Amino acid sequence: MKITASDSTLDLSKAAASFAALGSEQRLSVLRILVRAGPDGLSIGELGERSGVTGSTLTHHMKFLAAAGLVRQMREGRRIICVGAAYERMQELSTFLLNECCADAAEGGAGHHG
Repeated sequence: MKITASDSTLDLSKAAASFAALGSEQRLSVLRILVRAGPDGLSIGELGERSGVTGSTLTHHMKFLAAAGLVRQMREGRRIICVGAAYERMQELSTFLLNECCADAAEGGAGHHG
């Protein structure tokens, strides 16, 4: 099934902001840990233990990832009790990258390697 441009809900600026959030090794590591944890996410304490990133540094990275739409945080009062990866946004980013795959490739396979 070919993905069309109308299937992607991200515009260039939103996609760029999301990719920028992944430009930090620590943020990318935190997101990968959340993806591995599944849809229930992790408590902020567990995330800190697994990632080795704690305190204000982890809070900073989580705010950055949340602002980019890549993670969701559930709060209880002032405490963050659970965080989880935003799988829909990650799917949108994949679609954004791939929705015009091969659109400019020559017909009939010319210029195709492999």
